[in-house]
Amino acid sequence: MTHNPARPRLVLAAAAIAATTALVLAGCSSDGGSAAVGKAPKTLSGTVSLWHFFTDREAKVIQKAVDGFEKENPKVKVEVHTGQDDTKLQQVISSGGNVDVALSYSSDIVGNFCTSGAFVDLGPYITRDKVDLDDFPDSVRSYTQFDGKRCALPLLADVPALYTNTAMLSAAGITAAPKTLDELSADALALTTYNDDGSIKTLGFNPTLGFYENSPGNFSASVGAKWLKDNGKADVADSTWPEVMTWQKALVDKIGWDKLKTFTAGLGQEFSASNAFQTGQVAMQLDGEWRTAFIADQTPDLAYETSPFPAATDHSELYGSGVISGNVVGIGKGSKNPELAWALMKYLTTKTSVVVDLANGLKNVPTTTSALESPDLVVSKQFTTFIDIAKNDKTVARPSSPLGAGYGQPLADFWTKWQAGSGTGLDSGLKTVAKQMDNSLALVEGP
Repeated sequence: MTHNPARPRLVLAAAAIAATTALVLAGCSSDGGSAAVGKAPKTLSGTVSLWHFFTDREAKVIQKAVDGFEKENPKVKVEVHTGQDDTKLQQVISSGGNVDVALSYSSDIVGNFCTSGAFVDLGPYITRDKVDLDDFPDSVRSYTQFDGKRCALPLLADVPALYTNTAMLSAAGITAAPKTLDELSADALALTTYNDDGSIKTLGFNPTLGFYENSPGNFSASVGAKWLKDNGKADVADSTWPEVMTWQKALVDKIGWDKLKTFTAGLGQEFSASNAFQTGQVAMQLDGEWRTAFIADQTPDLAYETSPFPAATDHSELYGSGVISGNVVGIGKGSKNPELAWALMKYLTTKTSVVVDLANGLKNVPTTTSALESPDLVVSKQFTTFIDIAKNDKTVARPSSPLGAGYGQPLADFWTKWQAGSGTGLDSGLKTVAKQMDNSLALVEGP
């Protein structure tokens, strides 16, 4: 592949859930908390390591930023470890390995890494160097700290939105992208065509949970559904989850579960040129900003638009917002060069020109307001949608937890079974999900 945009963290984060849970339950030492922080050195010198998950073309984008840091600090050498996923990071850090700066693809690890001490507390550095945290949008700031400890800074983000095939919509007489869930359902049915045997030929919108980026979290913004209450307990049984779940199930039933299951099974792999939206098999699709880069590389002649994912009719104030997650950077508790590590991560995450260059190169959303508003940010008309969602003050992030993303798995498991059934038992099912979530969270609660 000649162009490989940054991996979608919303998908890859799931791979680290089991390792995160094991790390917590093993009682990872918290002695990596706050090392003594003195005055900032006038001159930086020495060697510092950077561990990140990028490979190939993406790794070259990171290396360009590293080269800039070394040019500004000629006495510093950065040792770059590419292709290091979150599971490997967790293993090395928990075993006392020397990881100075760690770049993770999952904001879901923050609750675990903050409480365990796997990432050191950045508070003393931030205070000493007067880092302007207000330059990070509220939603981004929320997922880089847990329980009052900020152990990470953000570096680019992922935001889902609705992709629409303009030619297919025009042929069906649809002149604008849907703004409400009801409009999305109506358009989806109007755009769906069938073969002579009744099977699906082309699908207006695939509502199946688990299809590509269709996840509880990505659907949640349509109704403002919440995962956790302020006290840390599960909120799935008392929040607005039934509204979006009922909408999704109704659309599944109108199209037909068996037809959807058969059609979905025959679709191409999400991160390839055979992606169903790119091949024209699906007219509308929930997807992240990275899809713009895939389309530019693999199907450049595809006529498409992007827009915020629809909101429920009685939650119209939420239209234009969404959910956000992304990469986070921390200092490993075993770092032997914390000052160098801090200098490097501050350079990567807060220097506007660097953040803009990384966003332009990796095709992800910037995580500082300065970068979001920079005239040097190269954005297409379609990419502007994701910038606007990131800047929307109603955009939210999944709340952090010591269990990482694992606490949400019971909801995904229940919803997956529920969508294929009769649609009954929603209230009782969500109450059971809430109990399962609370039980899981109780296992990792600190003293």
